[in-house]
Amino acid sequence: MLHRHLTHNELTLAAIDDIIGRGKRADWAALRTALLADPKISEKVLRVCAAHVDDPYAQRYHFWKHYAERHAA
Repeated sequence: MLHRHLTHNELTLAAIDDIIGRGKRADWAALRTALLADPKISEKVLRVCAAHVDDPYAQRYHFWKHYAERHAA
């Protein structure tokens, strides 16, 4: 996914936030693959989601928070 404000393709916190907030299915699939392959990505997803879960309408962040929690270990 090309990010509006990032000049790299690394999965930083900002990139993960952008993928969750604006990403399409293919972007989510790539994030899922990375999350399953690297526990550090799971930790980053949880950090990003923690900033948004107070909003009950931020459904994408709620989904990814639960997904990362379920696959963390």
